[in-house]
Amino acid sequence: MTRTGDEAAGAVGSDPAKGSDPSGVVNLDEKFGRVSEYWQPRVVAELNDYQFKIARVKGEFVWHDHADTDEAFFVLEGTLRIDLPDGAVEIGPGELYVVPRGVKHRPVAEEEVKLLLVEPRGVVNTGDERGDLTAESDVWI
Repeated sequence: MTRTGDEAAGAVGSDPAKGSDPSGVVNLDEKFGRVSEYWQPRVVAELNDYQFKIARVKGEFVWHDHADTDEAFFVLEGTLRIDLPDGAVEIGPGELYVVPRGVKHRPVAEEEVKLLLVEPRGVVNTGDERGDLTAESDVWI
């Protein structure tokens, strides 16, 4: 079934005023074409209180946690390692990993990785570990 206008926009939980296509379709390739900085997640859609964010990452991020929420990493291109207190997980294209709330972790990308993050609105990318890699929250593209 094809949806049009307001019906389609509501179906994906997007907000056209915040940069989404009025049809409700989010083209990730087009959105990634507008992101050049590493470790700066950008919101592309919302579903209830959850945001879908895209990010380009390369190098080591900071050790951090999110006390009140899980964080989902879905790799679209490249290979991402997520260091954990008891080891590491490696996820590649088409793979998803959820870091449970309160678990310290550090994403690492030897080469550029394109990923989709899913987390509640307002989550700070570095948790309580503020620093140079802390991105502004809730920035739409």
